[in-house]
Amino acid sequence: MPTSSCPECRSAITYPTGSSWMCGECGHEWNPDEVAAANAGPVIKDANGNVLQDGDDVIVIKDLPVKGAPKSIKAGTKVRAIRLTDGDHNIDCKVDGFGAMALKSEFVRKV
Repeated sequence: MPTSSCPECRSAITYPTGSSWMCGECGHEWNPDEVAAANAGPVIKDANGNVLQDGDDVIVIKDLPVKGAPKSIKAGTKVRAIRLTDGDHNIDCKVDGFGAMALKSEFVRKV
């Protein structure tokens, strides 16, 4: 029984051909590992190269100035339950004393 559908036509009539799969309807041939890697999206890493995921706790590694705030976020501040997003500031979070904000992953490390 096939374990994947065709990425071209979404047909369920597929069969393995060694290290790849082939569609019985449209004739498309693909490697399931390559398709999974392409659909996985970007990998976001912290300052030390650890992969970050939604819900992780991180620590700020340097003082970060905040626009419109009289003080900066100090190094060593723990941020809980981050959410990963697309863009330049790829972490959405709530920082105690500052509220909701976006951070860059290069300025945090995973706890």
